[in-house]
Amino acid sequence: MPEQISWARAIVFAVGFFFIAALLIGQVPGFIYLQLTAASLSGAEQGSLALGLTCLGAFIVIQVIVMLFDPKPVVPPIIFTVIGLPLSVGGIALMIWATATGCDPTQTTPTCNQYFPLASQHIAPLLQGNFLWFQPASIDFVMLGALLLGLGAALIFYSQLAIREQQNPDRRDPGTTPGIRFMIIAACVLLVVFLIFYTLVSDQGLAYRFTSDPVQAYWIQKIIDYILATILGIAIMLTLGAFALRLHYLMRPVRKRTMHILYAVGALGFAQLGAILILFWLVLYPLITWMHTWTFIGLGSYLTICSNSLQIPGSCFFTPEAGYIVDAIVTGNFFVMLMAAIWAWKDHRNVVVIGGVVTVAVLALATLLTHLYPTEFLIALLLCGGALVLATIWTSVARREFAVVGENNLGCLGMWLVVGTCLFTYLAAFAFFSIPGFLETEPNVPFVSGTLIGPHPPAGQPPVLTQADAVVMFILMGLLAAIHFYFLTRSRYKV
Repeated sequence: MPEQISWARAIVFAVGFFFIAALLIGQVPGFIYLQLTAASLSGAEQGSLALGLTCLGAFIVIQVIVMLFDPKPVVPPIIFTVIGLPLSVGGIALMIWATATGCDPTQTTPTCNQYFPLASQHIAPLLQGNFLWFQPASIDFVMLGALLLGLGAALIFYSQLAIREQQNPDRRDPGTTPGIRFMIIAACVLLVVFLIFYTLVSDQGLAYRFTSDPVQAYWIQKIIDYILATILGIAIMLTLGAFALRLHYLMRPVRKRTMHILYAVGALGFAQLGAILILFWLVLYPLITWMHTWTFIGLGSYLTICSNSLQIPGSCFFTPEAGYIVDAIVTGNFFVMLMAAIWAWKDHRNVVVIGGVVTVAVLALATLLTHLYPTEFLIALLLCGGALVLATIWTSVARREFAVVGENNLGCLGMWLVVGTCLFTYLAAFAFFSIPGFLETEPNVPFVSGTLIGPHPPAGQPPVLTQADAVVMFILMGLLAAIHFYFLTRSRYKV
């Protein structure tokens, strides 16, 4: 290679690619398989819509960046501020309305007005659907509100950045500035504080400490969740700001060589994938209705199952065999992309770096937007914030000046530091992915929150057994990896 790369920098890149591989080849196919083969396809509807809108939202933000910085604004930047403000306010209002109105505390897990259409709503029904051919809970309003909030904040951020650049001719890369460092540190502190609090205290159990009435406890828990969600939301906004600013600085001195790459990632990657997912959400029920009629060598019964012949497509879902076929296609394509990134690293490094860091950020947001169910959204916020911290660090070390290496050979000690960093990072990630307890995630390390104040059990049921193993392992392995990494960077070992 024409230039060397320090082992410390290489490990950060490796961790980023490990995270991408874990999600694209492990988590995402598992999520798709679960939703396609579930007894109700409402999850598949919600998931495909959330993933599709996330990809299209990423494309819109990339398009805004190109219009504002390639190489100068083609429209007045203030226009995007004017558009972003109502989008952000509307997103917040939609999330509050969807989670605070229409709630029935007598349900096991009240979803309020979060999902549309309701089972009681019938608007121009087709194919026995509730709204056209859409079955109940096909649209998640909280997801739409969060997407609008993030999109509006991005438009405001980049438009104000473009206005500031018009007044300042400096186009150098200042590196990781004190402001970026402050945002990363503050976000990490908020995420760690929440993780420790959530491990020790169950929000539902804490609500029952104030009252024994289930209805009052429900509303107290909702207030607690609002406070926690606000704290995590601030952490996510800080990490998004740090990531966006660092990526902007990284590309600014070399825009002629990088801006077209960013556009290609958005137009050829996210835009097309988003369009496919939105189309799948739109035609899912007509598609499964049509597939159920396939009589050629029994394909209809091989790919679909309908539990009630009088309720098609409402009672239909895909067979495990159909799920395996889709998973093979998804996993195969993502695997080819990852192998292509390895092949392109030497001659097209800018493509790999920009595509990699943007993919991590989009995957982080997709994790959040696909897990906004009342019992999942707090952990989804935590995972989103953690992934965005990784994306920001990855973007920071992608700066060419960081590639300067020391004059010492790696040596035996350096080899063990590299091995130890990689091993403990892997074990920490192993525990990290066990914390959520999502349905598509196999909890390899046990975790149930509330070691001090546990969940309140239903009437007549024994207390819930709490376990903090995953968090303890994550913190311990993370600290050991950080210690190894510190000494590796301190010695500045050479390749």
